[in-house]
Amino acid sequence: MAVPKKRTGASAQAHRRANWKGTVPATTTCKHCNAIIPTHTVCPECGFYKGKLVNIKGAQAEVAEVKEEKAAKVTEEKAEKPKRTRKAKAEVAEETVEVKAEETEAKTEETEEKAE
Repeated sequence: MAVPKKRTGASAQAHRRANWKGTVPATTTCKHCNAIIPTHTVCPECGFYKGKLVNIKGAQAEVAEVKEEKAAKVTEEKAEKPKRTRKAKAEVAEETVEVKAEETEAKTEETEEKAE
């Protein structure tokens, strides 16, 4: 591998680097929505390129609205129907135990009344 014999001075390094310049990217306006966009690219605002619809971004916004409405309906349905969790199952189990206990007490009272 090549190794330099002497260190490059700061001035020579600066002169070399001065010739490397960045350029401002070329821009144009979209024919459909008049947004400023880089040349030869699809408009990120509306999805048009050279006057033709290429990316369905505008239609995606409408689809997103429909999906949001459907999601809202689903959440409403879920709100109406409570989700069964372990706590809910435990509560149901406790209620059934209480009901069974009441039924057995009622049966024992009936048998005691019959016995008397």
